[in-house]
Amino acid sequence: MSKPTPDVYEQGKGMDAHNQAMREIRSRKEASYDPHEPTRVWLDEDNTPDGVKTSLTIILNTGGCRWARAGGCTMCGYVAESVDGGSVSHEALMDQIDVCLAHEDENADEPAALIKIYTSGSFLDEREVSAESRRAIADTFADRDRMVVESLPDFVDREKIADFTQHGLDTDVAIGLETATDRVRHDCVNKYFDFADFEDACAEAAAADTDAGSDTKAGIKAYLLMKPPFLTEAEAVDDMISSVERCADVEGCHTVSMNPCNVQRYTMVDDLYFEDGYRPPWLWSVAHVLAETADADAIVVSDPVGHGSDRGPHNCQECDDLVQKAIKDFDLRQDPTVFEQVSCDCELTWETVIERERSFNQPLTR
Repeated sequence: MSKPTPDVYEQGKGMDAHNQAMREIRSRKEASYDPHEPTRVWLDEDNTPDGVKTSLTIILNTGGCRWARAGGCTMCGYVAESVDGGSVSHEALMDQIDVCLAHEDENADEPAALIKIYTSGSFLDEREVSAESRRAIADTFADRDRMVVESLPDFVDREKIADFTQHGLDTDVAIGLETATDRVRHDCVNKYFDFADFEDACAEAAAADTDAGSDTKAGIKAYLLMKPPFLTEAEAVDDMISSVERCADVEGCHTVSMNPCNVQRYTMVDDLYFEDGYRPPWLWSVAHVLAETADADAIVVSDPVGHGSDRGPHNCQECDDLVQKAIKDFDLRQDPTVFEQVSCDCELTWETVIERERSFNQPLTR
């Protein structure tokens, strides 16, 4: 594995300086959270290798990502929503699952075929979710079609994936790769691992796929970050196009989800935003990347969280909902012609930004 690891030592510069700054920012958090309640739960639709499926998305409330506790990623504020103390008991986690099942029972006509479980860290890290809890959760959802679980690449191995595939559940591990460019991941996102580690995790998933047999599948869903701090709009677009293409070429990676950065509290991005040093990406940039990578050998999707708001990906506010609708349509149908059906005068402003913006800390537009 690459260095530094999640157990990074302080050296006072580079990634360690990032971590020191991030720990100070995160220390401003005052809220506390109930370990028996999930962070969030909702129903939706998702595109999978087997077509569009109704999904139940669960964000478990755990002790938080171990990398975030060291300092963590410049844009991620999810650790601020984690339980104090660093761990949650098996009983409390299963109480959270019961709350999510009750939500599904009240709001869905039938059980969702796809279950997506996130922890804002690593579901496969047994410091966050014990082996006992992982197996109990696998048993709970054994009657569904597909599972998605979240993890850093360090914790991905075929035995953990087998906890789900042994039930006949097609299983995907969602990895927050953020970018295929190591320098951008290290210096802009402050994430410690390399693209080679992502490739190793894909190989583990491919091995689990082979072990599972012909009736059950295992694979990787890569999460990319559109426009981390310290990149211009044009640099962010170029990085995303390259990253989507590189991920799609890795055996075992069947889906790439490009997440436009939004400004979350208790993050370095938040501090930059309030000093006029960061603007979230344009929705036109998201649409452009999706259109340019529509022929990639993978499902490519995007979910612009907070679209249309100042702190989320946005255009001029007049066209934000229309472009967001086109992005959602693309996610389900993978047809880039949907973007030809939306237009706005602000597209010329975006084109000017792409052409002329030269400094990340002085965005040409807000």
